[in-house]
Amino acid sequence: MNQIAASPAHLRAGIYHYDQLDREFVAERVADFRDQVARRISGELSEEEFRPLRLMNGLYLQLHAYMLRVAIPYGVISSPQLRQLAFIARKFDRGYGHFTTRQNIQYNWPKLVETPDILQALADVDMHSIQTSGNCIRNVTTDEFAGAAFDELVDPRVYAEILRQWSTRHPEFTYLPRKFKIAIVGAPLDRAAIKFHDIGLIVKRNENGEIGFEVYAGGGLGRTPIVATKLRDFLPEPEFLAYMEAILRCYNALGERDNIYRARIKIIIREMGQKFVDLVECEYATMPREKYRIAPELVAAIGANFAPPAFEKLPASHLLATYRAQNAAFSAWVARNTHPHRVPGYISAVISLKPIGGVPGDATADQMELVADLADRYGFSEVRVSHVQNLVLPHVRQDDLFAVWQALAPAGLATPNSGLISDIITCPGLDFCALANARSIPIAQGIAERFASLERQMDIGEIFVNISGCINACGHHHAGHIGILGVDKRGEEFYQITLGGSATNDAAVGDIIGAAFAYDDVVDAIENIVTTYVNVRDPGERFIETYRRLGAAPFKESLDAGV
Repeated sequence: MNQIAASPAHLRAGIYHYDQLDREFVAERVADFRDQVARRISGELSEEEFRPLRLMNGLYLQLHAYMLRVAIPYGVISSPQLRQLAFIARKFDRGYGHFTTRQNIQYNWPKLVETPDILQALADVDMHSIQTSGNCIRNVTTDEFAGAAFDELVDPRVYAEILRQWSTRHPEFTYLPRKFKIAIVGAPLDRAAIKFHDIGLIVKRNENGEIGFEVYAGGGLGRTPIVATKLRDFLPEPEFLAYMEAILRCYNALGERDNIYRARIKIIIREMGQKFVDLVECEYATMPREKYRIAPELVAAIGANFAPPAFEKLPASHLLATYRAQNAAFSAWVARNTHPHRVPGYISAVISLKPIGGVPGDATADQMELVADLADRYGFSEVRVSHVQNLVLPHVRQDDLFAVWQALAPAGLATPNSGLISDIITCPGLDFCALANARSIPIAQGIAERFASLERQMDIGEIFVNISGCINACGHHHAGHIGILGVDKRGEEFYQITLGGSATNDAAVGDIIGAAFAYDDVVDAIENIVTTYVNVRDPGERFIETYRRLGAAPFKESLDAGV
């Protein structure tokens, strides 16, 4: 049945390798779930009884069908694993998958009877659906350029993997008051929205060169968007897990399980403030250090899995500049869709899953296989998933970049729009989700089509548009420079617009701008906002900078006037 048999083919430097214990654990989960599905189909289990069992394996019941969410820990995936995801999309779904803001992938149309076979196909390449749903510690996310970025101080993937291993089978945190999300970065620039997570971490070095963590907690979006509170400026590396456990213990004890809207840690910290921080410190002080201390040998052993690939010592080359001078389309793609690499002669390439008129985050089986092939040929067999729903080849020789672009373009994967107005974060919305109030995908498509001109997008410059189909904020609308929230008004779709949100170091929740707009008017409203920005900005000023300088007034006035 499986395209890829259990073998070391998917193992390579820079990607964590499962050990025998990992594989046995995942195999047991697959076998258990196969039995649970059989009992559900036979009627031995009711849907209510089956629900917590399927959620523990990433299986949701959506508006039209089941949806299976697959974990991609900290967004790192090998090319054989990506090919297996393509195989699953083609055999068990409708030929595509949807990459999410938690660096996971979702399949929207699996048949219940076939879900155990999907989990087995995942297990064959060291993948699973654990920690993608339910009230547990969810898939830990990080910077899509981790281990490659020019500005990185410490590789956060090592600590993300430590968190994964610690949390996966932790008996105390299997049933938390609510889902719990952690993000971690190792560069000064936050590229993982850490301040909108239950726990956000920055790996850093102190003045003595020692590794530690800047710790934030209580961030989140949803019905009550809150920017996280700093708990520690520098937590020494050996104390990492002890402090994480102290936070989780306090949350687990205080979270209101009978009220899902008050059950998040962000509500506890908002209401308790420093008292919660003091409780964490008190709990942390009582924990036996030797039991929780991270030994240097453990960090080194896990870090060995993330050893850099065999980079070449490349001579200075002018080939990339030559190709750019000869091809304007390629030059535009390089300008928007690449990121500087820490190794001379290499570069990271962003593969946009946001073609004009497409569904943001969707990739077909053919596209996934193409990216896997390019990763094998040009990128050390490694691919990343970004939290903004794109893919990344993290390690490409600059001289190979033109060939990569030439292969991506015919497949619709070379849209040069990273960080531009058509690079939209979008949840599935009412097209798929049973919780949604309004459609998200058609709004994203309409905005991208309205601003299809690359020349116009480049003139507008960096601007982040995020769309959610309901208050649960899976599209991170609160954190967008322009945020769009679908709401229901007497059975009709309306959209509330926020401005001024940010998901980076200057994290901020967007401000609501006036009354909600009808479905047919929202794209015009976005064009109005963008036109106003272009008219009032100072030279070289980004949208977020203009908004913070002038405030909401000029945008409200133009919207009210219908200009």
